[in-house]
Amino acid sequence: MSRIGKKPVPVPAGVTANIDGGQISVKGPKGTLTMPLADDIKYELTDGGISVQPANETKRARAFWGMQRTLVQNLVTGVTTGFTKKLLITGVGYRAASQGKVLKLQLGYSHDVNFDIPEGIEIKTPDQTTVEISGIDKQKVGQVAAEIRRWRKPEPYKGKGIKYDGEFIFRKEGKKK
Repeated sequence: MSRIGKKPVPVPAGVTANIDGGQISVKGPKGTLTMPLADDIKYELTDGGISVQPANETKRARAFWGMQRTLVQNLVTGVTTGFTKKLLITGVGYRAASQGKVLKLQLGYSHDVNFDIPEGIEIKTPDQTTVEISGIDKQKVGQVAAEIRRWRKPEPYKGKGIKYDGEFIFRKEGKKK
């Protein structure tokens, strides 16, 4: 039994959910998100929210149960509050600036890195060493953050690079004389 899957997903006021044509769509103040339905799971709209149950007793259905409930929860959270990832840039001369639909990164290469901001994602740079990525789709926000981080991962000796806010970088001791 899935402890997460047993709980229905609460649908707050101002949010409407609709199940039809093999898709679930959730509409809220920030926008609309849709997700295809899994065959092994049955979804029901109830008074308490959206109920997710396995359609049969196969191992695959039980394995998908909790994950599908969490994906539905992410749809509801996305259209109400949205998701945000924060990246911190560490290093001498490393900086970021958001200019329209392009994020300009100076990461110690001989050239600037121009990252095109995808549709549905908003990137802010409160200062030169902080990048805030926000949007309604959790997967897309995380993917954009991972692509930006990939340009210069933090190294273990000085900690230079792009890291997630709250990420711990295991530091190594330098070479001995």
